[in-house]
Amino acid sequence: MHGTPAPWGDLVTTALLGTERRTPPVPARPGRSPAAALLDAAAVSTVRRRAALRPAPANERPGPAPVDPRPPLPPAARRRLALLLADRGGPSGNRRGTAPDLTELLPQWLAAADARGYRAPEALLPALLDAAHARTDLRPAALALAGPRALWLARLNDEWKFALRGTGGTSALLNANDPAAVRALWEEGLFAERVALLTALRRRDSRAGRDLLAGTWDTERAEDRLMFLDTLRTGLSPEDEPFLEQALSDRSRNVRSTAAELLSALPGSALAARMAERARSCVSLDRSPAPPGPGDEGRGGAAGRPGGTPTIVIEAPHECDAGMQRDGIVPKPPSGRGERSWWFGQLVEAAPLDGWSQRLDGRTPEEIVALPVADGWRTELHDAWCRAAVRQRNTAWARALLGTPTPTPDGPAAEAVTAPGAGSTRDPAKLLTVLPDGERAAWVAEFVAANGLSDAFRMLGVCAVPWSEPLGRAVVDALDIARDAGSYPWSFSGVMGLAERCLDPSAADRLDMLTAIPDEPADGSPGAVGYWSEAFQRLVGTLRMRAAMLAELAG
Repeated sequence: MHGTPAPWGDLVTTALLGTERRTPPVPARPGRSPAAALLDAAAVSTVRRRAALRPAPANERPGPAPVDPRPPLPPAARRRLALLLADRGGPSGNRRGTAPDLTELLPQWLAAADARGYRAPEALLPALLDAAHARTDLRPAALALAGPRALWLARLNDEWKFALRGTGGTSALLNANDPAAVRALWEEGLFAERVALLTALRRRDSRAGRDLLAGTWDTERAEDRLMFLDTLRTGLSPEDEPFLEQALSDRSRNVRSTAAELLSALPGSALAARMAERARSCVSLDRSPAPPGPGDEGRGGAAGRPGGTPTIVIEAPHECDAGMQRDGIVPKPPSGRGERSWWFGQLVEAAPLDGWSQRLDGRTPEEIVALPVADGWRTELHDAWCRAAVRQRNTAWARALLGTPTPTPDGPAAEAVTAPGAGSTRDPAKLLTVLPDGERAAWVAEFVAANGLSDAFRMLGVCAVPWSEPLGRAVVDALDIARDAGSYPWSFSGVMGLAERCLDPSAADRLDMLTAIPDEPADGSPGAVGYWSEAFQRLVGTLRMRAAMLAELAG
């Protein structure tokens, strides 16, 4: 068959209607029926699609695909990958039934295969790239497994061009010791290729990446400068400060804001020092006893406390001057937000947290967080400290702001999470990412044991997989309690899905007893016990499948 191939959609439409009702979009050879001609054309088109070539006039023949020296998958693992890829188009959102959700197991399988250094089977590369095209969350692991041959294929299919933007894509195509090739790609490559190149260079040699960007900085478009500047998060160090200080005077407000954010993540930077001075001028410690006054008890002031407990007093800035704006303070607040509190929150967020101990009489972060704050400023101050702890990755402050989870907000530590106050923007899940994996899991396990699962979904999502034994036990116990209480089952489907992916597979046998159908509580939701039984059966089945997947990859 010669000429331009018929579009795949036309072939499918003709097959559905039948050749008697619609003439095939391809001519029939002598002695062949229209139906046979249609099937021939479909077969040729299928071969083209599986070969990763789009139907088009012949171009110059591509060079050979690069060699991937990594070991192949064990046969059982290869069959498992084919099964997972074939099922990816199924209805992953349907949580009824007892069968494991294969679409949710694919990311975990890819991560485990990558950790063992395998390469993807050549015959499954198109399906693997299609899966990564449909799901952005799969792309890093899928491209790592696919290796250099995925990049070779991506240049032949526009739908797979995303592979060339992968963090490893450009570095795999370049010789690290060939400055001329790096310079040529930086000056002539597509924007996505340039971003990938800069990211790869920052990982390998942060100074070389910064120097490459500095060489063309003044000629880049504002939106491009913003994306390039964001790559400096990789390998950020004090050596980047002069370049970032220069970016504070950029024409683009977004570029200036990003530069200021990066500088504030460097506690020793000049910008951090300027912000610390401004923030400290807004915060003082009132050590004098205050006489009782109406309404003081609910605002956190010093009034009415025996002995005059020291109290933090806030005097927010009265203006946002040019220096503050240059250092990244946004002058106009969001709708419904006061100007002074908006400016104050930004100052505290950008100030180094380690400086507050000296400002507040040498107190530790836990002691500082426990101090009362006068005149209703507690929420604003603590929210800003939370954002600063996340930005600066300060473990001591994150730990102090999280406190100890308790079922009731009896004290400042409990209030840090369970009662943040009206209008609070703090996010415990983000604070938890600052803690080490083991401590993070232990904190969330305590929170679930004390408060149940209603507010724990995002916290569970940031815990390392597989979950630790105490965390897994706390989640399963909470689910079991919810079932016995006759709770509405659908409200726990998200946590149950997380448990399927995150519980240690070795827990499957211990959970078998939860799959039985108990008597339905008199005041429970209709049909709830049946759903709970299905959900626990699916949980056990998924854990056993995950265990089988790991055994297959072990080979």
